[in-house]
Amino acid sequence: MIEISNLTKTYGEQKAVDNISFKVEKGEILGFLGPNGAGKTTTMKIITCYMPPNAGDVTVGGFSVLDDSIEVRKMIGYLPEINPLYSDMNVVDFLKYIADLRGLSEDLQIRRIREMIDVCCLDEVLHKNINELSKGYRQRVGLAQAMIHDPEILILDEPTIGLDPNQVIDIRNLIKQLGREKTVVLSTHILSEVQATCDRAVIINNGRIVADSSLADLQRDLEGKTSINLEITGAENGVEERLSKIAGVDEVREVFLENSGGRSFRITSSPGSDPREEIFRCAVEAGWVIMGMSREIRSLEDVFHQLTRESINPPPS
Repeated sequence: MIEISNLTKTYGEQKAVDNISFKVEKGEILGFLGPNGAGKTTTMKIITCYMPPNAGDVTVGGFSVLDDSIEVRKMIGYLPEINPLYSDMNVVDFLKYIADLRGLSEDLQIRRIREMIDVCCLDEVLHKNINELSKGYRQRVGLAQAMIHDPEILILDEPTIGLDPNQVIDIRNLIKQLGREKTVVLSTHILSEVQATCDRAVIINNGRIVADSSLADLQRDLEGKTSINLEITGAENGVEERLSKIAGVDEVREVFLENSGGRSFRITSSPGSDPREEIFRCAVEAGWVIMGMSREIRSLEDVFHQLTRESINPPPS
């Protein structure tokens, strides 16, 4: 349904999107993840024909954004991060205006507006001006405008940003409902959002794809893995090398914590292992003083951090 091939977009010398490729199949809900500034919004603007790429191409239903942008726009409903609403219009007038722009006939407009009111639960605010609505209702109106022409594909950029917990749950449920019939690309930097709504995740960092996997595969990769937080004093060089030799230790990295009296490390252990006793023995042999050691189950947030931590110091292009 959507195929992104060797896509690149630059702003001056900055590569916002750096030669990325991935596909989104029909009927799939894809979570498009990454930290702020990773290239998510730029990619979505190219998919929706808001801007051209510098290199590469995107095809939507077989139509290229470079050569067939009108056909691509017909197939897509887009909710940008900044909701495209006219605050001085009431909800019904705004939806009619968008239906006119989309070229819907009068009969079809009446039916589709009624369907959007039902699907997005807008009955209570039909005749209110948009500037009188809560953030949650404005997001619902934004979703309604994206779907008014019954597109096959929905592109949603941070659809729950700024919502309270109840509103977030409502929008998530709506997205899951829509995903039964449509292809959905959901951009976010909130992993719980992806876990609650998506089938698969693509993670982007510094304009590059760093992960592309189903949620089930990510979860299997995490099963049984834990992290150990270690704070020590009296250590010079070679801490990571010593700890990495311990059976059951997969990864060791130093982390910098404020108000820490020593050096702190994050140790990832293999499934089913608990290397804390060996870490203690290693510290004694090396003459380190353990100020603290704690164990926690590794989460999707840890994986996200591991894959995107280079964002502070981007690799050279």
